[in-house]
Amino acid sequence: MNVIGSRPDGWWKDRHSARLRLVEQLERWALTAGEQVIVVFEGPTPTPIPSSAILVHHAPKAAPNSADDEIARLVCADENPAEIIVVTSDATLVERVDGMGASVWPAIRFRDLIDP
Repeated sequence: MNVIGSRPDGWWKDRHSARLRLVEQLERWALTAGEQVIVVFEGPTPTPIPSSAILVHHAPKAAPNSADDEIARLVCADENPAEIIVVTSDATLVERVDGMGASVWPAIRFRDLIDP
């Protein structure tokens, strides 16, 4: 939601559509950049969001910081956290994943990369 919320484009009126748009943008970027991408949403979406180019992942349940906790869990479980770039604007998550060896990009900077 940090990437989605980085621009006031009305995303809050239809969160599911905003998530669909983000996945589409991430797919295009991942295929062009040749990067592996995992997007983590807080809790399940109303309908599944399929993708053949990226991994769409959900925190087990929607709760405050649930996506951040899931991202931290994924970084911690990875054998090479130094190869991971986490996109977030959340200072607490930045500290958590930085402490595990991952790099961080600000959400607005990443949004500039993926916007058409």
